[in-house]
Amino acid sequence: MQSLKLAGMPMLPLAGVRVLDLSRLVAGNALTGQLADFGADVVKVEDPGTGDDLRAWRCQGVATYWKQYSRNKRSLALDLRSDAGRALVLELAAHADVLVESFRPGTLEKWGLSPQALWQHQPKLLIARISGWGQTGPYSHKGGFGTLIEAMSGFAAMNGFADRPPVLPPLPLADQVAGMMGTSAVLAALRHVEVQGGAGQVIDLALFDPLLSILGPLAANHRLTGEVAPRTGSRIGTTAPRNVYATADGGWVALSASMQSMVAKLFDTIGRPELTADPRFASNAGRVAHVEELDQIVGDWIAARSTTDNLAAFDAAGVTVGPVATIADLIDHPLVVGRGILVDAPDPELGTMAMPAVPVRLSATPGTIRSPAPALGEHSRAVLVQAGLSEDRIAALLAAGVVAEHS
Repeated sequence: MQSLKLAGMPMLPLAGVRVLDLSRLVAGNALTGQLADFGADVVKVEDPGTGDDLRAWRCQGVATYWKQYSRNKRSLALDLRSDAGRALVLELAAHADVLVESFRPGTLEKWGLSPQALWQHQPKLLIARISGWGQTGPYSHKGGFGTLIEAMSGFAAMNGFADRPPVLPPLPLADQVAGMMGTSAVLAALRHVEVQGGAGQVIDLALFDPLLSILGPLAANHRLTGEVAPRTGSRIGTTAPRNVYATADGGWVALSASMQSMVAKLFDTIGRPELTADPRFASNAGRVAHVEELDQIVGDWIAARSTTDNLAAFDAAGVTVGPVATIADLIDHPLVVGRGILVDAPDPELGTMAMPAVPVRLSATPGTIRSPAPALGEHSRAVLVQAGLSEDRIAALLAAGVVAEHS
């Protein structure tokens, strides 16, 4: 894994875009983290006492989630429970292009920070409002963490094996999907403002809607069949073979032969070319219908060989098979190292910290890691000075506890 020297790049596509981030936990931080990677100036507004709740997600005492999702950002420790703190948000919003929040719907209105109030200070402000169930609808008043969304969206019901309980993802999937889709929505809205001369608008980003949308045509399939598809483990109901298979040395390989030409290569490789003419396996529909028999044939061949021998045989034949890797396998993997997918970024606490590089690569204006995640209140004074506050007023806010700065 390569070491990374934090440094600016001559061209960043979102340079000059100013983002005021009032969100907490993963979805908002994932959204604004992507904007920050491409040059936006993201100011995290955090509670002076505890900071963003993501800071509490720790591994061996280290806030690794915070460090990854908040790189390239600045921290302003500001008490939103105070009248003075909320008034200051209105002032800061006047200098912003985007505001991101993830409070329960109605909270900003209760605080006097409704979209209408914000637009009085900045008519072109884009307001991304993240919630579990959306700003409208019968669930809008409910709290909604990602776990509930992963259960209610249909994801957990289709994840796992038919004879075992539904499986929730071992990561904040709903938040991350919402963060990715939210970023694209913010960029679309920015284009409307900057290119088409549009006004500010609300981006209603529920965790529920994006996760349901990535599950594919589940609703259409249900309407067509009247059935709920059972959990299928690592299989998929549209093509076969597609599964993970145990190898002779205790490893696993994943195989997907989703095209007819790939199936023919697979059958040739395992010494069963006659299966291409077998009525059970000659078509994709037949293979899906006889997946148990097909998996037994393929699995038996794979189980008789080591992981290395399986990969070598299938690679030589051009069959799409790969190992089931753990993160320990990936740290120094030639693919990861060769593309610089993981980097050792400088970190004031650890010296360096392993984290993904910017995952999407722009050839002319690439995103960069320019600074580590900030300490709580590290940039409070600088942000307020930039917003035009006098030193006397900043001192008064600090003395009153409305604002805090890192010591």
